Amino acid sequence: MQRKITGFHVDEFNDWVAELECHHGQHVRHNPPFVNRPWVTTTEGRESKLGETLNCKKCDENTAPDIWD
Repeated sequence: MQRKITGFHVDEFNDWVAELECHHGQHVRHNPPFVNRPWVTTTEGRESKLGETLNCKKCDENTAPDIWD
């Protein structure tokens, strides 16, 4: 299910997590050559993705919302 990105935070392993409008989180790593997301490494890049959508597998599975600080 497509959900809008509303924010970002760093997890306990220092990886970026997109906060989705459904209150689920999804990792958005830049890990070339397999995952190419250089935009996640800068504040400007992350801000440019606010409002865009990601496919939320947790919504598809009817998972409870995530909790983050």
